[in-house]
Amino acid sequence: MAIATVNPATGETLKTFEPHNDGEIEERLFRAQRAFREHRLTDFAQRSALMQRAADLLEEDQESIARTMTTEMGKPLVAARAEAAKCVKAMRWYAEHAEAQLADEHPAPSDVQDSGATRAFVRYRPLGPVLAVMPWNFPLWQVVRFAAPALMAGNTGLLKHASNVPQTALYLEELFLRAGFPEGAFQTLLVGSGAVADLLRDERVVAATLTGSEPAGRSVASIAGDEIKKTVLELGGSDPFLVLPSADLDKAVRTAVTARVQNNGQSCIAAKRFIVHADVYDEFTARFVERMSALKVGDPMEEDTDIGPLSSAQGRSDLEELVDDATRRGATAQCGGGRPLHLPDGWFYEPTVLTGVTEGMRIHREEAFGPVASVYRVDGLDEAIELANDTSFGLSSNAWTRDSEEQVRLTRDLEAGGIFFNGMTASHPGLPFGGVKRSGYGRELAGHGIREFCNATTVWFGPEQ
Repeated sequence: MAIATVNPATGETLKTFEPHNDGEIEERLFRAQRAFREHRLTDFAQRSALMQRAADLLEEDQESIARTMTTEMGKPLVAARAEAAKCVKAMRWYAEHAEAQLADEHPAPSDVQDSGATRAFVRYRPLGPVLAVMPWNFPLWQVVRFAAPALMAGNTGLLKHASNVPQTALYLEELFLRAGFPEGAFQTLLVGSGAVADLLRDERVVAATLTGSEPAGRSVASIAGDEIKKTVLELGGSDPFLVLPSADLDKAVRTAVTARVQNNGQSCIAAKRFIVHADVYDEFTARFVERMSALKVGDPMEEDTDIGPLSSAQGRSDLEELVDDATRRGATAQCGGGRPLHLPDGWFYEPTVLTGVTEGMRIHREEAFGPVASVYRVDGLDEAIELANDTSFGLSSNAWTRDSEEQVRLTRDLEAGGIFFNGMTASHPGLPFGGVKRSGYGRELAGHGIREFCNATTVWFGPEQ
């Protein structure tokens, strides 16, 4: 895939970029290692000041970088601004909390004594240059939620971003340099996916994090495993959204629409499978279809647009194949189901609600990356849990119930990295984020995320001589 900015609302190629050659890659690897030697010796007060400065700069740049993101991958401008603001919040959060999250841990005095030590503690030390392989769907946020904790821990970062968001990628490198981080502390590599294997095998790259597809995650994990290097993977999702009889239907329906179409429906943690109890199925589905049908699809630069184009022609074709397969096999499109006729240019797709989805349909097993919702009817909690877990993914989940016993049961039995009751799945810097099963492993954000790329070092002192 060419490294280029292609406007998904028009299909027009706006700017192309030459990939970095071997010499340029070597220079960036050298700078990353050199910067690590310097950056690891800074204290938390110094790092915090740099991160706060980066947050200030990003806040000043909010409008311009939002327009860049919308131009490159098609999210509504309103959502792009919100993404930039979320990044500012995360950067400030880590600037304020990293020192406490990485503070020395002191075992119980009895354990220290039993070990034969006069004193002992655990210290979190940075690892070195970490490779981040990042996707296009949240081109700023996905990177910042890695970069902020990594830099605050004393690591350096090398970004291999998706090839359709090069301007956003280059902006991130510039941002941290402008903030005063050492040259090479955070760099963008303009390379295709074919270069990732060699980067992972370079001895200067000590670990990797990837957000992306399951095949990409499998490839990175296998190469890194062969090299005995730490990885964190955040892969696909097909999150269930359970609606049970005690739910507040007004709030559930409103949230269901947002949860399905955020980022034009292109989000790993978007609710995709709506599992609704028979007692409220008809009312929920009717309201859900009505609200999905009312969404405005159009130019993502317009302030009142709800849904912009998908990021690529291939992404739309993949979504069309899933929907066509389902309808051929007996599912019904209660709304949408195709390309909007009033938007002949660009890669738009109508908000779609499918009912009658069954196990034999591809969409039942595969991730629908676009504004397409599958709605299922169930007769009870046991059936709802069984259907929710009937997926190879396990990123997050939503459950709408005010019944405390059902909440206890769902917390115990839903197979996911997150369970959000009576609200929408969202990531927050103070809460760990990640999945189970084929949605990946490891955690981002919170103290769990910053410690993923640290060496938890046991420091032990023997009896004084």
